[in-house]
Amino acid sequence: MLTDTIIEDERWQAAGLEALAETAATAVLAHLDIDEAFEIAVLGCDDARIAALNADFRDKPQPTNVLSWPSEDLSAEEPGGKPLLPEMEELGDIAIAYQTCEREAQEQGKPFQAHVTHLIVHAVLHLLGYDHISDADATLMEGIEVEILGKLGLPDPYRELDGPQGL
Repeated sequence: MLTDTIIEDERWQAAGLEALAETAATAVLAHLDIDEAFEIAVLGCDDARIAALNADFRDKPQPTNVLSWPSEDLSAEEPGGKPLLPEMEELGDIAIAYQTCEREAQEQGKPFQAHVTHLIVHAVLHLLGYDHISDADATLMEGIEVEILGKLGLPDPYRELDGPQGL
């Protein structure tokens, strides 16, 4: 398996985080034609835990939806460029907070599993060196996310939903 999922908040078990993470991460590597055997650790936690992690690593003591820590810097050398391929077997770690994801999905009128899948795709792209700091990087990253999600049968997360959609 590509992902090693650790469940700290039991609601993630019922939500199927392990399968969602594996599907999303595998889809990212397949889309980018990366055949290597890698490992990604995924932590399914609550808002309190992710707020502590956000404070420790980003000096932002509040909950967020997802955090990622790449094992190595794979960033492209110029904005909008393609990131480097990893040299290590471990791509990195991801933490995702249940309450924030649930609230965002409700506020945005999106199915929970579709929102979580998008966030895992987004986080895996970060592990691979993609970012959204510059407009060129954001355009590249968002375009790749939309393509991957489309292959999974999920709607474009950056447009308004016209009606019920989801997994």
